[in-house]
Amino acid sequence: MTDTRRGVAILGIFVADLAFRAGRMPGVGETIAGSGFKMGPGGKGSNQAVAAARAGAPVTFLSKIGKDAFGAVALDTWRAEGIAANVTEMADQPTGAAFIYVNDATGENAIIVVPGAAATISAVDVEAAADVIREAAVFITQLEQPVEAARRGLEIARAAGVVTIFNPAPAEAFDDALYALCDYVTPNESEAALLTGIAVTDLASARQAGDAFLAKGVGTALITLGEAGVLLHSRTGSIHIPAISAGPVVETAGAGDAFNGGFAAALASGADPVAAARFGCAVAGISVTRAGTAPSMPYRAEVEAQLQAAAP
Repeated sequence: MTDTRRGVAILGIFVADLAFRAGRMPGVGETIAGSGFKMGPGGKGSNQAVAAARAGAPVTFLSKIGKDAFGAVALDTWRAEGIAANVTEMADQPTGAAFIYVNDATGENAIIVVPGAAATISAVDVEAAADVIREAAVFITQLEQPVEAARRGLEIARAAGVVTIFNPAPAEAFDDALYALCDYVTPNESEAALLTGIAVTDLASARQAGDAFLAKGVGTALITLGEAGVLLHSRTGSIHIPAISAGPVVETAGAGDAFNGGFAAALASGADPVAAARFGCAVAGISVTRAGTAPSMPYRAEVEAQLQAAAP
């Protein structure tokens, strides 16, 4: 990292999470009783920003929201977390929202996301924020906003020598040329399978998927494996980092964002990739013991204590 670059710049979306807890998903045309409901801040990019900020990194978040009640929740969230919001407010578009089903026995989830105003983020919008990206130590983006915007952000960061992280979620088809812009790509098992055509069911198949990502031009593939931890796979080696459990699982909806935000924050602070991935595992391990996405993100002191407790 250079002395002039610091912190994490994140391009992504904010949505209001509308989380419903129940024993199962209803079928089409069926109504069932749920066991709980909560509204809170969400969106992969915004969740990752909260995770990175609570982990101690200076964070700037790039996005669009509507001028509405959900947009006010977004602004209040970023203000409370000390996140610099480089965000356009749109009067003619709503702030995004997400339906989240949470199984009240296992914590597993199913999600429908409507990006709202963030669906209009363009490469031109990202270009307007180029200086913010160039001044960061780490840049991270996902696929909840248009892929053209993600690509332009990665191009700007790569040209400036900023470390690039691409979280290809939700997974969708895109030009393979984007991979060459990625120092790190961070899919989960299902995303890795969709993008490589290799079913990821164990470490051996995760390594095969990792090889497929490397062949596409990625620097390092970080495949998150849920309770099995994460595989850090590069041309110089393949390292399995076990999950770091902090207690019983309550909800998994924010786990991937917790890992990505923690990993980015650790890299920005100068940690090597293995240490950063272990830090990200600790952030995720704590987050799944709590309800919600952004609200579940732990603070740095909690993560450090968990890492110390998990040390051999």
